[in-house]
Amino acid sequence: MKQYVSRRKFLSGAAAAFAAPYFVPSSALGKDGAVAPSDRITVGCIGIRGRGMHDLSWMIGNKDVQIVAICDLLKEQRLSVKAFVDARYGNTDCMMYRDLREFLPSRPDIDAVLIATGDRWHAQAAVRAMRAGKDVYTEKPSSMTIAEGQAVVETARRYGRVYQTGTQRLSEANHVFCIEMARTGRLGKVHTTYAHIAPWDNAKIPCNWRPAEPEPPKEDVDWDIWLGPCPWRPYNKSYVHGGWRGDYDFHTSCIGEWGAHTFAQAQAGLGLGDTAPVKYEYVDNASGDGMVCHFANGQKLVLSRGDKYWHGSCGERFDGERGWVAAADGYSLPDVSSPELMQEFKTVVGEYVARTGRSLDHMRNFLDCVKSREEPVANPTVMHRSMSTVHAANICMWLCRNLEYDPAAEAFINDDEANRLRSRAQREPWVI
Repeated sequence: MKQYVSRRKFLSGAAAAFAAPYFVPSSALGKDGAVAPSDRITVGCIGIRGRGMHDLSWMIGNKDVQIVAICDLLKEQRLSVKAFVDARYGNTDCMMYRDLREFLPSRPDIDAVLIATGDRWHAQAAVRAMRAGKDVYTEKPSSMTIAEGQAVVETARRYGRVYQTGTQRLSEANHVFCIEMARTGRLGKVHTTYAHIAPWDNAKIPCNWRPAEPEPPKEDVDWDIWLGPCPWRPYNKSYVHGGWRGDYDFHTSCIGEWGAHTFAQAQAGLGLGDTAPVKYEYVDNASGDGMVCHFANGQKLVLSRGDKYWHGSCGERFDGERGWVAAADGYSLPDVSSPELMQEFKTVVGEYVARTGRSLDHMRNFLDCVKSREEPVANPTVMHRSMSTVHAANICMWLCRNLEYDPAAEAFINDDEANRLRSRAQREPWVI
């Protein structure tokens, strides 16, 4: 028979228990600069290496974050990240996983994941993580195709997840100034924006197989998971050490490499972060340098390789009736067509922060939104629409002809061949 305790007896016992002396560590109460466990964001990491270690260091520096797990198909990376996290916290608590299909459902305690895999895995891992109830911060380029971007948007909406892509310049003061100068009309009517594309690799990228080498043990390198949704090919160790870049199956070309950043910056300044250009003009070169993309309202986005409009990397420039502004990495302050435009720098950036309530720290903006459930600056729509521009520009280069695109239907107009390239076949069981 079941035995029941009366409410009176329960309360009497509870009162006695609370009357007894006990000790609660100050860290559990959020004292002495610590963050109470109820306010901490528990985070798991997927595919951390290179740029991912920068992101991990950035994230772990926030006192309200607790890194609890690493999932990586490379044994050396699992061990390396675990050692880094354990050393930071002074314990051995960071758990290791090889397969995210095991990792994600087995850790309901994890609030968010940091994804810094190769390009081919960004959308795949993000979708699977959001389906498992996790919020997501992922490196860019955040989709390999228009269809993958659509899947990210729909998954975030359906599961109510916070998603931020790592286009961190959207949260940096110099770029915010340029974007807001254009968006608020301080440059007059903006007719053209220029966006930087990477100076290495090409838009017309090959699909070549490297020579087959013996596969290592799965515990060391799980080659099947490394390939993920991509077509099968023989193992070659150069792939897992960055040799996938410049390969059609794994990379989004020189256009996607930096355009994932700069197209989002350009479209934000035009106030067109929720759409994409409607016309793409083919240029007869290998990179796409000089391609003109036309929006429905007549404004133009020009792809630019090199330092014609800025110095540094990942730059954007806005040309308006009253002058131009530009910024890129390494700037102390933006470039402007006249000194008068810089007089409003602090005002413009301050107004942006006041209007949006966003931190000028991209990672902090994500963490704040995990708590508030608001949309971060590089939310799924911003990611998907700017990446749709990347993918459409790539398809234009691959087909060597001008294209027309309907952003509402997310389809090319009267071009079946281009429409087939909006998606790629995904290898079982990596279908999302």
